[in-house]
Amino acid sequence: MTSTSLTAREFSLDIEGMSCASCVNRVEKALRAVPGVTDAAVNLATERATAQATSGVDAAQLAAAVEKAGYRVKASHAELDIAGMTCASCVTRVEKALKKVPGVSAVSVNLATETASISMLGDIPLPSLIAAVEKAGYQASTHAQPGDATRKKETPTLPSWWPVALSAALSLPLVLPMLLIPFGIRLELPPLWQWLLATPVQFWLGWRFYRAGWGALRALSGNMDLLVALGTSAAYGLSLYQWLGAQAMPGHAMAAPHLYFESSAVVITLVLLGKWLETRAKRQTADAIAALNALRPDRARVRRDGRDVEVALAEVRVGDLVVLRAGERVPVDGVVREGRSHLDEAMLTGESRPQDKEPGDKVSAGSINADGVLLVETTAVGAETVLAQIVRMVEQAQATKAPIQRLVDRVCAFFVPAVLVLALATLLGWGLYAGDWEQALLNAVAVLVIACPCALGLATPTAIMAGTGVAARHGILIKDAQALEIAHRINVVAFDKTGTLTVGRPRLTELHAAHEGQASQDRMLALAAALQASSEHPLGRAVLDAAAAREGLPQTPATEVRSVPGRGIEGVVDGHRYCLGSSRWMQELQAPTQALEQRANELQQQGRTLSWLARKDGERAEILGLLAFGDAVKPGAADAVRSLQRLGIATVMLTGDNRGAAQQVAAQLGIDDFRAEVLPADKAQAVDALRAQNGSGGKPAVVAMVGDGINDAPALAAADVGIAMSTGTDVAMQAAGITLMHGDPSLAADAIDISRRTYGKIRQNLFWAFIYNLVGIPLAAFGLLNPMLAGAAMAFSSVSVVSNALLLRRWKAHQAKHGVKA
Repeated sequence: MTSTSLTAREFSLDIEGMSCASCVNRVEKALRAVPGVTDAAVNLATERATAQATSGVDAAQLAAAVEKAGYRVKASHAELDIAGMTCASCVTRVEKALKKVPGVSAVSVNLATETASISMLGDIPLPSLIAAVEKAGYQASTHAQPGDATRKKETPTLPSWWPVALSAALSLPLVLPMLLIPFGIRLELPPLWQWLLATPVQFWLGWRFYRAGWGALRALSGNMDLLVALGTSAAYGLSLYQWLGAQAMPGHAMAAPHLYFESSAVVITLVLLGKWLETRAKRQTADAIAALNALRPDRARVRRDGRDVEVALAEVRVGDLVVLRAGERVPVDGVVREGRSHLDEAMLTGESRPQDKEPGDKVSAGSINADGVLLVETTAVGAETVLAQIVRMVEQAQATKAPIQRLVDRVCAFFVPAVLVLALATLLGWGLYAGDWEQALLNAVAVLVIACPCALGLATPTAIMAGTGVAARHGILIKDAQALEIAHRINVVAFDKTGTLTVGRPRLTELHAAHEGQASQDRMLALAAALQASSEHPLGRAVLDAAAAREGLPQTPATEVRSVPGRGIEGVVDGHRYCLGSSRWMQELQAPTQALEQRANELQQQGRTLSWLARKDGERAEILGLLAFGDAVKPGAADAVRSLQRLGIATVMLTGDNRGAAQQVAAQLGIDDFRAEVLPADKAQAVDALRAQNGSGGKPAVVAMVGDGINDAPALAAADVGIAMSTGTDVAMQAAGITLMHGDPSLAADAIDISRRTYGKIRQNLFWAFIYNLVGIPLAAFGLLNPMLAGAAMAFSSVSVVSNALLLRRWKAHQAKHGVKA
């Protein structure tokens, strides 16, 4: 058996896009061309490729080869809960172990949430992933998904406090004589008593450090536990050696040796205390997830066969009618079929005012029915509810790594080996040059103890957890850490107008016929309503509302109706083709608008949106009339613009409306700049232009786009950060990095504000984490720190980093509006 076969790995990939035997041959040829691949076989029926390769080949290389051949590799995702991690070095070990599993393309492990997010190419059994983690010395289990019954009441639990208390009780008599010396009291415990007190602390309460440290050694790696185990064992061993040595020479005239049992015991006690406080603080950063998970009730009242029956939530199905009484929490997503009430949706949207609900309105799981009785038809349950999607998005943001974390990962890969080398150099330096091996060992112990990568590993994820958690409580959902990190650098915000800055429900304000008697207003409105009968466009709904309000209006069906993107709508009514749309479209149709030109200009100056109605017979188009629409500005729009300007951010409005309407809204809100008559396909190009136009120092500007419609999706994706209103479409929210859970545009400023504050905490945490080590390690190496002080400093470093991140929990929405400083 050759060495190549000994290190061979088998990859299984699901291929999409194959249609015949030629595709099979092409994929096989592409896979075999990858250096290190020894064989490849593709099955067209199962659409699966199997490749044999050496250990130097990873799944990403194979996927790239398949995609280069013109096909796609189906990706999947898995999440695991990881137990046993203590520092950033543990994170690196777990990530390396999972990346070695054939088919894994990317791994992100979060120390604060103790989860691993795994991207896979192909179907990898979860037991294989769990086995890889366990082989690295940690424990893994399947991560429960939002909506699972097993986690609906999940709350953070604190670790046991008794090991810390017992360790402190055993260590106190050891350190008490040192505390009494300044008062002139000399108290010396017999060596036997010192040994009896220190041994259970060292080998029972401190066993976790040996266990985790041994796991790191087996994986040819290192972590914080290894450093603590080595350091305290050295101090304990030195004390035991000196005590037994003195016992072996009872008649030898020499002073009683100083023992360091108190150093090893106190270090373990302080580290245990630090980890307990750290875990307690970390649990507090998960409060947002716990609060959201606690919103779902256990049971629901369902109407079946005319009777109201209370059932377990897991038994509710889509289509069931759920009865909501006053004061009850909504268990499902649905649509109100009967009744009227007010719902408190504050925990979901951040909106403090109760929302009116009547037949036809949507309700979301987790909100509270304030008054009245509602009959709700279920549209989504479990993991498909809005609440579960919110939890999933918050967890995703908390589990992903910010780009700034890459520096920490590179440092931590070499941190523990470097500390071990430095501790050895300290031991040899003091021992060989100063000749004091006892002091040399203590200084080396201090180096091992103070050098802790815990703070480095917690600096970024705890800040992200706290920031995304408090943002979620105020109705701001941040999709991932990358969006959070980029958002703090935004210097230009582009707003869509309709539905974002305005209410998005325009109403028909005026009708003007081109020729008196040729087409009455009733005839114009009937034609427009016929064309818009199936339209979801805001202007179309305004036409239909106006038609419904006018009594006696003739109803004429339209056929061959089609939408012309960025221009309008056309269709056939009574054998004639009619077009309803923008001024630009009328120009393209060469329809004469002179008869109504003056009135159109007046309406545009008033900020009205115009639509022209024309009849098109062959190549000739004739203007029949003009429809004018008005849309009210949202109450929070002006505050949103002022808040952004207060943050030093330029504001721009992009709209497909005419220049007059755009200018009127821009002036009313105080927007710096606007672009009118922008086609949906051109909004992404407008974002690129803003990026180049507002850049400085040779660097492009960082642009955010705020929108809510399908036509905003390309611009949301093209922007550095897309901010979608949840009152808009699902397509817009999928394209955005940040979602605002209610229609207040001032939340855009709040999203940028919390991003800035979170990124500030990340930088503060990383600064202090690095400073602790850059200052503490040299002090320990030069003998200026004893092991006990080193242990206290190490414990304090992790606790201070997490506590600093927790300060973000005090943040409130609209602080940017009032100019509140971080």
